[in-house]
This record gives sequence, structure tokens and C-alpha cells, in this order.
Amino acid sequence: MKAFLRRNPSFCLRNQKFRPFSSHKLSPKISNKGLTNALRILNLVSPQKRGSDVKSRQSHLRLIENMLENNATITIPLDHNSHTLRTTTEINVQSSVLQMEQGFGVDVRFLSQAVSSCGSKRDLCGGIQYHCLAITTGFIASVYVGSSLISFYSRCALLDHACRVFEEMPVRNVVSWTAIIAGFSQEWRVDMCVELFHQMRGSDLTPNYFTYTSLLSACMGSGALEYGRCFHCQIIHLGFHSYLHIDNALIAMYSKCGAIDEALYIFDNMEVRDLVTWNTVISGYAQHGLAQEAISLFEEMIKEGVNPDAVTYLGVLSSCRHGGLVREGQVYFNSMIEHGVQPEVDHYSCIVDLLGRAGLLLEARDFVQNMPVFPNAVVWGSLLSSSRLHGSVQIGIQAAESRLLLEPGCSATLQQLANLYARVGWWNEAARVRKLMKDKGLKPNRACSWVEVKSKIHRFEAQNKSNSRRTEIALTMDSLIHHMNSLNLHSQMCEEENIWLSVSQC
Repeated sequence: MKAFLRRNPSFCLRNQKFRPFSSHKLSPKISNKGLTNALRILNLVSPQKRGSDVKSRQSHLRLIENMLENNATITIPLDHNSHTLRTTTEINVQSSVLQMEQGFGVDVRFLSQAVSSCGSKRDLCGGIQYHCLAITTGFIASVYVGSSLISFYSRCALLDHACRVFEEMPVRNVVSWTAIIAGFSQEWRVDMCVELFHQMRGSDLTPNYFTYTSLLSACMGSGALEYGRCFHCQIIHLGFHSYLHIDNALIAMYSKCGAIDEALYIFDNMEVRDLVTWNTVISGYAQHGLAQEAISLFEEMIKEGVNPDAVTYLGVLSSCRHGGLVREGQVYFNSMIEHGVQPEVDHYSCIVDLLGRAGLLLEARDFVQNMPVFPNAVVWGSLLSSSRLHGSVQIGIQAAESRLLLEPGCSATLQQLANLYARVGWWNEAARVRKLMKDKGLKPNRACSWVEVKSKIHRFEAQNKSNSRRTEIALTMDSLIHHMNSLNLHSQMCEEENIWLSVSQC
């Protein structure tokens, strides 16, 4: 560790310098006194030199050293308060070191809570420092500190580092297994979640309801309905079906996976409901285009004395947007203040999309220009999509320019603009935009979809020629499109590109 600190007197990550544990000021050069203090602090506590401890310690040092040296590959999702977060963490770490110098010591509970706090704030700098502190104190072998580190790295979008910490743990309990499962569930990696779950059960550990909540979240994100049903059976067998958080997770999973009736069955049979329960069902109705049902449930919720929050109104407005209920959407948007809910940019985006889908493009544009909050790229993207749908070139160009100012080089925006020109027959302009994309090396994100058949997820990606059954897929799509045309549903097909064209290219 001494050699590492001599080579790296200050931690560097994406051109940002982080202080060593005892450093009090950031500067290009660190004095000999500062380096001496850093080395002295790192050697305050020396763990026992058993072979397994030394090997584990060296492995964790290599993990941290690799992270700090590969600074070009790490992205830290910090917000505008990142400087405050770093300063606060540095003060806390320095305070911990002073306690060690005074003989008070740093225990497992403190380190676990400190690492968890860094994970909640996505404070990668602080978490790394506490990771180093755990190594020097020997508490890195604690299952609770290890579990906190797994959650920390997962929340900072460094799942590979979370896996390395998990693999190096000398002892694992249900908390550590649940932490790594939760990390993969955030990425919707249901395959890895299931594999880890089987390994956990093979180690004679009994999962808790937090474990199943993470598993259901992974099923929800990947559309793995059959896996979700299997976990539901296990939940009933273990007696977790009476837990409120489990019921909420089940409702969300069934709703997202298209089984809205099963979600409603759980909702109707719940003895206790909280705000999350109501919000989940309302959002499920919105996802399935059941606008009237969502509105009715919202009114029932108000009668029950449950106060709505921002998520509730987002679900109601989304249902109005999908159902084309312009007047109802405007009424509920205006009623937010009456219930003490301040509209956020997502709520304004719903109204813009609602007006745009209904063809009220001038009203939508005026609404954007008069918003009390700054419109983001999503708001302008909604207006651009509506302009493309209804062939309004001028408003579409304005929306595209405004979005490109926020996201320069956004391929999706340029693709939509080219589609807008093609929609109104401006072929030269459409070709010019596509040439611009080609010259800049910009490619639109490939559309993808997936379907679960016999507990197996089948993924389909546009222009992907690796699927051996693409001929059968194309024939099936041709049949479906022909059937939709016979029902006069052609206008409700994909708004961006003709589905048949996308499939024929795969």
C-alpha cells in the first residue's frame, strides 16, 4: 500500500483530484509532510498477517489501484452538489482517522453505514476512501462491510467491481447474496439474478423478502413473467406474501409483464395498502392504455383519504396521454397545486405530449414556451415526435434545434428530423440530414424488443442478421400488418419507421 501511495500521492479519477486521507488541501504537489502523514495514517492499524488476510488485502488493493489507474473508463453519476458531497465525505473520513489516532477506533458498524451513505449519494470518491480505510483497519473481511461495498459499487454503476468484492468475501450471508442480486436486478439481468439465486440456495441460505423484491424487480425490467410467477410461488411457500413491499413488487412485476389482471387480483386482496400500492396500479393502467380505469382508481384513492404525490399524478397524466383525454389531463394537471404537489418537468412533458398527440401543436409549443421550469430534451423530443406525426415542419424544426442545443450530436433527434422531412415530401432536406449523420459517424440506436416463450427470453433487434429464423419472423410480421390494414389500424402502427421495412432489413 505504501508503494501505491508513493506512486499516487493523490487519487485521480476523470481529471478530478481526490485527497488522500490526511490531506487538508488540494494542490498540484503534495509536500513531504503531507505524504508522511498519509503513510502514518494508513499504518495506524495493522491487521493480523494470516495468509488468507494478506491475500484478501492484496486483492482489494489491486481492485482500488485498477480503478484509480483506469480513470478514463469510469463515469461518476454525480449531481450539481457533487463538490459538497466530496467535501463532506473528506471531513468525515478525516474525522474517522483522528478518532483512530486518539485510540477510539473505527468499528464495523461505522464503516458499513459510511459506505452505505456514499452509495445513496453516488459518492464514488468517498466510497473509495472508506474502502481503503476498511482495508487498513482489517474490517474488509467483515461480511457487513463487504455487503455495503457491493451495494455501493452497484449504485455507482460499477457492477464489475461489485462482483470482485463479492468474490473476495471470505464469508457470505443472505445480506451479501441479496446485495449482489440487487446489483444485477438494477441492470435487469434476470439471467444472472436467477443463477446467483440458485447458488445462494445451494449454500443452504434461506432468502429473505428483500431478496425476492430484487428478483421481482429483475423480472419486471426484462419482462420475464414465468420467472416472476415461479418466485411468486416461492414467496407464498415462505410466507412472505403478507409483506406490503412484496405485494407492491408483485403488482409492479405483473403490470409491467402484461398480466394486469393478476396485478389487480393481488391489489383487491391486500389488507393494507400504502401510496406506493395505489401508484403502482395507476401506472399499470396507464401502461396498458386503460385511461378511464386509472382515473377511476385515482378518484377512489382520493375518497379513501390517501394524499397523491408527484408519482401519482405522473401516472394519471400518462394515462390521459395514452388515452387522448386532453380535457381530463389538463384538469388533473391544474389540480396538482390544490393537493400540494408541485409540477415537475416530467408532468409538463406529459402535457406537451398529450397536446401534441391530439394535433394541438400550437398549444403545445406555447405551453413549452410558458413553462416555469426549463424544458429538457425529453420535452422538446415529445414536441418533435408530434410534429413528425402531424407533418408540422416549422414547429418540428424549432423543437429539433432546441433539443440539439441541449444534446449536441443526438442521433435520435437528427433521425426524427429526417423522418419529418420525409413525411412531408422534402426529400432533399431529408437526404441532407442523413448525410450529415453519416459524415459525423452518428447512427440511430437500434430498436429492439423481446418476448418470453417457455421461460426463455427471445430478443429481437433491428438490422440484426444473426437470427436464424428471421425469414419466419418476416412472414409473420407481414401477416400481422396485413391483418392490421384490414382493420384500418395502419395509422396506429409504429410512428417512427414502417415495421415491415425494419424487419425486412434484419
